[in-house]
Amino acid sequence: MLAKRAGQIDSSGIRKVFDLAQKLENPINLSIGQPDFDLPAELKEEAKKWIDAGFSKYTVTQGTQELRDKIREKYREHRIEFEEVMITCGVSGGLVLAAMVLFEEGDEVLIPDPYFVMYKHLVRLMGATPVYVDTYPDFRLTVERLEGRFNRRTKALLLNSPSNPTGVSLTEDEQKKIAEFARHRDLLVIFDEIYESFNYDFPHANIARFYPKTLILHGFSKSHAMTGWRLGFAAGPKLIVNEMIKIQQYSFVCAPSIAQKMGLAALDMAPDERIADYRRKRDIVYEGLKEKFNVVKPNGAFYVFPEAPGGDGEEFVRRAIENNVLIIPGNVFSEKNTHFRISFAAEDDVLRKGIEVLNSLVQ
Repeated sequence: MLAKRAGQIDSSGIRKVFDLAQKLENPINLSIGQPDFDLPAELKEEAKKWIDAGFSKYTVTQGTQELRDKIREKYREHRIEFEEVMITCGVSGGLVLAAMVLFEEGDEVLIPDPYFVMYKHLVRLMGATPVYVDTYPDFRLTVERLEGRFNRRTKALLLNSPSNPTGVSLTEDEQKKIAEFARHRDLLVIFDEIYESFNYDFPHANIARFYPKTLILHGFSKSHAMTGWRLGFAAGPKLIVNEMIKIQQYSFVCAPSIAQKMGLAALDMAPDERIADYRRKRDIVYEGLKEKFNVVKPNGAFYVFPEAPGGDGEEFVRRAIENNVLIIPGNVFSEKNTHFRISFAAEDDVLRKGIEVLNSLVQ
């Protein structure tokens, strides 16, 4: 009865932990990949205004012109010019559309490992082959690591910076070198920068500034706590984005209308105060774990990806859950089972309790 593609993927390991969380009593939850702050008051008021105004119908498939224009303006400030922009149902919606438009049987897609959980499954659903680029132990993508994985079937490089699950951000110099690698091979870069605002140690860099054959995927879920409003955008080569718009017409139809109005207001808001708060949370977790765990200090996002004692991520996560701490095994995000992911999008006292328990589990 079912199509073969349905059997090619399993339910997300993250969702399994979320389901488990419902069964535990007051767990110390360090698993959730969404901001712990509320939707800003300004955006609540914006939503109410447009609800009252009855702005609840379909928009055009590609999104409202005013939001698309404002996104263009935002990137022009960073010397990036796009051929086309469309509004999507979150970055996830953009990823689905991009995969449908770009990938097919016989194609190979470079994916740095560790990776966001959706990447490899979307590539497989389209019949293409994910090719993993090992970035352990420092989680930095280099040209040297890319060299041996490219061949004539390679269609694209899927890049995420700052990264989920490692929290590593690529510097401008690193991205320039990757751009040069891609240029010499006429390789499409898909750049997921949903955590753009969450950079703690140096300014965010965008590879599209150095390489025009880049498809940008971005959204408002993390920076403005709009996870449930499902608002994102895709920007880049007109040939690709126009085809994504065509597929959206027959799938998602359009992004939520009121969320698009909220997006206009969100683009005028600077999340500086919240980012400073998350930098402090990053430091609480890193400083709390570094004595007992082999851990890379994250530059961005709100995750840290420590190595599990004994090198068995699943076993350590099982022990943590037995002690009422929810974390995610690293093999959800990797072809290896050596690490685990912590989200520090939580209150400070929850972070400190979690650190105390995790440290106590180290022999």
